[in-house]
Amino acid sequence: MTDWFDKMSDFVESVRFSLLITRREIRDQLRDWRIIFPVLALTVFFPFLMNFTARQILGFVEKYGASIIAERLVPFLLMIVGFFPISVSLVIALETFVGEKERGSIEPLLNSPLMDWQIYLGKLLAATVPPLVSSFLGMGVYLAGLFIKGVALPPFALLVQIAALTAVQAVMMVAGAVVVSSQATSVRAANLLASFIIIPAALLIQGESIVMFWGNFEDLWWVVLGIFVLTILLVRVGLAHFRREELLGREIDVLNLRWAWQRFRSEFVGEAATVWQWYAGLFSQTLPRMRFAVVAMTALAVVGSVLGYHQINRFMIPISETILQDLDENLHRMATAWALPNLLPVLMIWWQNVRVMLLAMILGVFSLGILGGLPLLVSMGVAGYLVALLSANGLPTLGYLAFVVPHGIIEVPASILATAAIFRAGAILATPTPDKTVGEVWLLAMADWCRVMVGIVIPALLLAACVEAWITPLVALRFF
Repeated sequence: MTDWFDKMSDFVESVRFSLLITRREIRDQLRDWRIIFPVLALTVFFPFLMNFTARQILGFVEKYGASIIAERLVPFLLMIVGFFPISVSLVIALETFVGEKERGSIEPLLNSPLMDWQIYLGKLLAATVPPLVSSFLGMGVYLAGLFIKGVALPPFALLVQIAALTAVQAVMMVAGAVVVSSQATSVRAANLLASFIIIPAALLIQGESIVMFWGNFEDLWWVVLGIFVLTILLVRVGLAHFRREELLGREIDVLNLRWAWQRFRSEFVGEAATVWQWYAGLFSQTLPRMRFAVVAMTALAVVGSVLGYHQINRFMIPISETILQDLDENLHRMATAWALPNLLPVLMIWWQNVRVMLLAMILGVFSLGILGGLPLLVSMGVAGYLVALLSANGLPTLGYLAFVVPHGIIEVPASILATAAIFRAGAILATPTPDKTVGEVWLLAMADWCRVMVGIVIPALLLAACVEAWITPLVALRFF
């Protein structure tokens, strides 16, 4: 117990040094009017603009009796007011390391006896405070204007929800910007790379607005949780790959496509001289490294099925006899039209599944592997919901399993493997690798993903497409 208290005391003392850096950075920012004046002016002006917009739109929709739009417009604009100062203040985070490096003012800090994580944490906190303060200030001005004008404010619980959502989004964007600043070679490069932060964040805002206008405010807590997890991973990535020696020695990154291709090819091929040796390496090296990721994605698939099954309580759809007759006719049509040797339905099904795996990869790239499991979660959720739908309508679930099991026993494991590969890529990026850069780590992780896709997933999806087109309709016909 004493050792635990001693370790905690040492940790608190170490964090105290980081807070010294934070205090110094914030004090310097407050002294520079070229930073404070634009941020403060935009933070105060934009809420007044949104306040005017809200009153105009509320008056318009209430004139035609669309009160539900009016009720959900106010919290939506509040979220926009909170997001706008964050995007404007992001320039502070982008200049955290690379800006001071260009001005030559970071060498004394890097030559201090502080550890790398203390420097990084101090800079991160210093870049987080101004966006958060400006965001909450703008939201306060917006709500005060609505109150003065007599506009009904959202419920307190919803205000807390939007405040939490704004806070985690601010920290997420700042954490990403600090990672960019610590790895970029110039402020110009950092500003260009900032688009990979602002654009996904803007798309996330659009998704949140859809949830708001549908009135599913409780679901926003899941969004808060997901962004919080992503923020932790971004902070972990920054801490894992920040090294002061590389920051001082990195002058310019040359786009060396030949080197990148050689590193990718070396990881993809390995030491294999034949296809059989390559497959042996795939099963003896690549797949064992994915054990934890495979278990995690299998659990995600099970969770998706359970969640989908319980959605029947919210979305109950009665199945009439006409629907069953149409289904029977379609099955007969599929069984005759998709018979051998017609390859068109096979290719259509196969390409659809491959596109879903590519979408999972793209989502994983922008979220450190987290959102890569979203297509798997959704597809398994739909499967679980359909089972519950049949049971609720008094139909045998065995008939539905006839639609799924023949090709699903191949397709689902292949999807889990592909999703596990992209999930592991994000985990590797958040792991300290002193001998590799962030780009090299991601390149090697993508090579492993391609090995799994080319060696197992794509052939398995092709086989599953053949079964789904030629065998599944025949099996399903025996139950309908």
